[in-house]
Amino acid sequence: MKKYITIAASLMLVISCNTKEAKKENTMDISKNPLLVKSTLEYGTPDFTKIKAKHFLPAILEGMKLQNEAIEKITQNTEAPNFENTILALEESSKKLDDVTAVFYGLAGAHTNDTIKENQKELAPKFSKHNDDILLNTQLFTKVKSVYENLSEANLDAESKHLVGEYFKNFSKAGANLSEEKKEKLKEINSEIASLSNDFGKKLLDASKKGGITVTNKEGLKGFSDEKIKSLEKDGAYEIQLVNTTQQASLQTLENREVRKELFEKSIHRADAGEYDTSDLVLKMTKLRSEKAQILGFDNYASWSLQGTMAATPDKVFNMFKNLIPGSLDKAASEIKEIQAEINKEGEDFKLAAYDWNHYAEKVRKSKYNLNEDDVKPYFEMTNVLEKGVFYAATKLYGITFKKRTDIPTYHPDVVVYELFEEDGSKLGLFFGDYFARDSKRGGAWMSNFVKQSKLRNQKPVIYNVCNSLKPAEGEPALISFDEVETMFHEFGHALHGFFGNQKYASISGTSTARDFVEFPSQFNENWSTHPEILNNYAIHYKTGEVISVELLQKIKDAGTFNQGYSMIENLCSSSLDMKWHTISPNETIEDVANFEAEALKSMKLNLEEIPPRYRSTYFAHIFSGGYAAGYYSYLWTEMLSHDAYDWFKDNGLLTRENGQKFREQVLSKGNTMDYAEMYKTFAGRDPKAAPMLEARGLK
Repeated sequence: MKKYITIAASLMLVISCNTKEAKKENTMDISKNPLLVKSTLEYGTPDFTKIKAKHFLPAILEGMKLQNEAIEKITQNTEAPNFENTILALEESSKKLDDVTAVFYGLAGAHTNDTIKENQKELAPKFSKHNDDILLNTQLFTKVKSVYENLSEANLDAESKHLVGEYFKNFSKAGANLSEEKKEKLKEINSEIASLSNDFGKKLLDASKKGGITVTNKEGLKGFSDEKIKSLEKDGAYEIQLVNTTQQASLQTLENREVRKELFEKSIHRADAGEYDTSDLVLKMTKLRSEKAQILGFDNYASWSLQGTMAATPDKVFNMFKNLIPGSLDKAASEIKEIQAEINKEGEDFKLAAYDWNHYAEKVRKSKYNLNEDDVKPYFEMTNVLEKGVFYAATKLYGITFKKRTDIPTYHPDVVVYELFEEDGSKLGLFFGDYFARDSKRGGAWMSNFVKQSKLRNQKPVIYNVCNSLKPAEGEPALISFDEVETMFHEFGHALHGFFGNQKYASISGTSTARDFVEFPSQFNENWSTHPEILNNYAIHYKTGEVISVELLQKIKDAGTFNQGYSMIENLCSSSLDMKWHTISPNETIEDVANFEAEALKSMKLNLEEIPPRYRSTYFAHIFSGGYAAGYYSYLWTEMLSHDAYDWFKDNGLLTRENGQKFREQVLSKGNTMDYAEMYKTFAGRDPKAAPMLEARGLK
């Protein structure tokens, strides 16, 4: 999440750059804009019965205006800078803008439309300028610096002192110490990157939604269930849309090799040629980012970006890769042999290709572990998974309870709402669950807030999870794969991190942590999906009511280490591409994205034909439109933390309220209020170890 803060002088420029339509919308009576009027609903949750797309632009501009006025008041204050008149005033300057953008970006990801898309395009450079105008404001930084330098003399609690340090760090990292000339150049670069990033996201959304395949002959869908075929039918043919990753879920069951190849080729080339080609955007953004790093005094963008993270430097990230790659390659090599043997056993004489992997890996899984995905799915009906699995685990660990609410307005009919309560019955917050894929939603899965926890603002959290499971045909149950089960546990792990935030200040509450820490609670929560007591409570056959058998449960666990060489390699490929793109120097000129990718993977010994990157550069939304530039490694980093933490739980009795409470108090409730390595060590009593992750992956 971004914190948008600025000076009043920028307001006229922001408004003067509006389109004619924006000017027209801005003539609306601001006082009646539902985004600017305090919600009367419980928890201050947005009233989606009143909010329309046309309300966003004028509300955001008004939020900027209010923040500008607050910032100008800080800079013009003639009193000596102190915590209250500088840091606290700065923290609260964004309150209204935070409220509006929380809803705007929530819908931009989960239920967009043409108006919102146009707003995003127009606002991207404005937000960049808005942010720069405060972080590069010399007058304001002088005041922040004064408070920071006199911190030892201030009578402040630990959280308030930490907040001062965070603001000083953020200003310094943004370039507040630069000359005015360099600041102006940096503002230009930031604005251009923001626009390019927005363009990338828009092109990629279109490429994914419109870049799938159409199968005219039903025979080409052999392997699919009748229910799935029915869900794909459109105008007498069958449309398979792309999901955001390279590999497509449909490749697992499609028996027709030519259809598999067509779908895979569409996926891997969705954005490297033609109307939706993002190659030029990739080259421009990486060049600009390297120039930005140089202005800020760093050798490359990754070195600048990793400040304040647990990893700290690119060398430490590459060293992690170095330690993981050999074992992953060995595991992948054995998997390739197994899969090729399965192909040959069926009398085929072709060499394993990337688009064959999922299909034949599933056959190996069935033969090796006697585990059939079609036998598993009937036990994973979505509502059962949510209520009797995800929620049940949270109750057992943390004592919280859940009540479904049907009286809270939502932004789409598919969204479900639950109220959360503490063990003593007191209110904790509201949860929105949005689980089905649709054209108005981007791919992937994520968590965010409509309302963020803050004692200062007297706010309890309103949090949402978004996933992209296939919606069943009318009247059919929503049966999901075990991968999708794990995703639901994962995203609710983020939600718990947000719900348990116990901070005074919104900007450091809950999930407002470093990227290589924020995925830790979510990945940790995945572990409970296979804990026998949890699994037996939610894995119930939707027809027979039969609880999943011990034998089938063991098969799921045994199969958990299968295909992990592949999984690690595809992740390492993308993580390495991210770091390679962001460790180029400003003097390097990259002319071709595909060639750069090939050389980057070759240099890391990750250039396997059978295992492509999880994301190629041209559709790598995490790093080119999602805020994870030089940060995709964090998924592996936090996976290490998550398995090590679960190892601690194993050593201390696993699923107990006592253990859950300790984890809540010492990790989940801390937000960004202390050093992350120290936080983890306080919880576990030691530094994290990589061995539990390697063992869980079957790599050791």
